[in-house]
Amino acid sequence: MLKENLKYQESFPVLKEHTAKNVQSGGLDVLASPVLISWMEKCAWQSVLPFLEKGTDTVGTFIEMKHLSPTPIGQTVKCTCALIDIQEKQLTFEIQACDSAGIIGKAIHKRFIINIQSFQKKANLKSS
Repeated sequence: MLKENLKYQESFPVLKEHTAKNVQSGGLDVLASPVLISWMEKCAWQSVLPFLEKGTDTVGTFIEMKHLSPTPIGQTVKCTCALIDIQEKQLTFEIQACDSAGIIGKAIHKRFIINIQSFQKKANLKSS
């Protein structure tokens, strides 16, 4: 059962493929903001996955992220999330990311619990 204050943590190595230069969000060999957002979303998604009913999943619906400090290739980023609010099917997370020097990012992220089949069917109708 999902409960507020559920916490989860995951670490990610910063590789060349994760740089702003590589994902074309900038020209530097530092962790790209879009990659950091992806890791934050993954952390939130993974945190609740074991508690969902069969046939359901979550999808991201909102993220507000502050990327506070650059992280070079070779560092490891640790994302920590906490489920801070549950409103029926809407889940709100507070997420923090750190490298060896300290905090590099903070975010508020919302996910919505969905029925996998219904959601995919709705999406597939767009390509018909």
